[in-house]
Amino acid sequence: MCKLCDAAHPVPTRAPADAGGASSRPAPSALPAGIGAAGRRTLIKGGHVMSMDPAIGNHAKADVLIEGAKILSVAPQIDAGDAAVIDAAGHVVMPGFIDTHHHQFETALRSILADAILVNDGRPESGANYYEWMLQKFSVLYRPEDVYISELFGSISQIDAGVTTVMDVSQIHHSPEHSDAAISALRDAGRRAVFGYFEGWGEKAQYPSDARRIKAQHFASDDQLLSMVMGAEIYLPGYENAWATGRELGIPLAMHIVGTFGMAPTFDALAEAGQFGPDCIFIHMTGMSDMAWKRAADAGAHVSLSVPIEMHMRHGNPPIQKCLDLGMLPSLSSDVECTMTADPFTQMRSTITLQRMWANDLALRGEEYPKLLSAADVIEMATMGGAKGLKLEHKTGSLTPGKEADIVLLDAGALNVAPLNHVPGAVVTLMERSNVSTVICAGQVRKWQGAMLGHDIAKLRAELEASRDYLLEKAGVPQDLFRA
Repeated sequence: MCKLCDAAHPVPTRAPADAGGASSRPAPSALPAGIGAAGRRTLIKGGHVMSMDPAIGNHAKADVLIEGAKILSVAPQIDAGDAAVIDAAGHVVMPGFIDTHHHQFETALRSILADAILVNDGRPESGANYYEWMLQKFSVLYRPEDVYISELFGSISQIDAGVTTVMDVSQIHHSPEHSDAAISALRDAGRRAVFGYFEGWGEKAQYPSDARRIKAQHFASDDQLLSMVMGAEIYLPGYENAWATGRELGIPLAMHIVGTFGMAPTFDALAEAGQFGPDCIFIHMTGMSDMAWKRAADAGAHVSLSVPIEMHMRHGNPPIQKCLDLGMLPSLSSDVECTMTADPFTQMRSTITLQRMWANDLALRGEEYPKLLSAADVIEMATMGGAKGLKLEHKTGSLTPGKEADIVLLDAGALNVAPLNHVPGAVVTLMERSNVSTVICAGQVRKWQGAMLGHDIAKLRAELEASRDYLLEKAGVPQDLFRA
């Protein structure tokens, strides 16, 4: 039980979603009792509701009624009797954001490769590159406890930013104990997560065969917050075995598809062999042939874009327009915090800005240009795009009755947003992490009026710093806060 809910804090029947602006938010009021409990109803009242469901629509002022983990109703006015009430006046109420590709095991090494590209190009400034430093220098040193704290802290940080669902791409499976540590951290964070079982290194690594144990032990039920995908990297020798194992287990196949690593010939061969399907999640998709793109679209495969990272680390041009031209709804993802932030506002703003830059350049040259992305378009990518890509659209991605209550309340009265004139525009072009007031994951409040619940952040921060210190020492990398 959080300290806000004990007997020393009287529980009101009604509590405002937020009493102040993002820059000067006061201490949160008490959380109404019983929210998220089976049979307990909660009314989120009077918010600016952006449902992401065409059948429900958007409402300048409306209520959302939930019971336990599920959404019951969305309407302009709901009489909910004795339901707990969250006053959402002045807040955008919308589905939680979905990140379809995040290497959470790297949290302890945040920003250490802020200036890095993917692979060493021989220039002096590229000596500290992602492939040599992260994959060859640091990742091989992780103990299960390092995996756990990075996974947990990274998850909590994203809840703070309004991300209620993640696909964790943990290329850290050096032993079954490493895998179990990652899964335990995802579970302890308390949000929806898709565990990505990717490769590991060393004599204790059991990838991909341990997928069968993991699936049976941790993911036997569909009625839980956690699910699983199979890492199926085509740059690894014997990748065919991983593809076969994933399809045997009936789980999606996820893989990085990056032209920088020379994957196009293998990808073309798989396309021509008819190996693509709706179970495929292609991350980045930079530098691939038109033929392979067409086969991917025709097969119903999904594309996860990491636009800021793709631009920053030389993956290749983010294929936003390629997806749109082929009628594919991509999702957005943060990728690696060793290089850039994992908040959804950065992903949305980068995506809309880049696509419009390309289109506007064509327009200025007097050439034909595609439809400009709108704020609503990139919000769809960050919600329903992710839900569909992870095969979770039956559970999350929109405020649809019957789906689980993954909901965020965004402060639209804060100094950086007020006065509110356009809801999608405010979310995409003005907001950031500090506007995320309240976060609900499957009916459970994980962030309340700006305060994270259920975790001792100071204790976890100290554990994360200790893990970082261990990794730096073992890698022989001195701690230098101003490393060139």
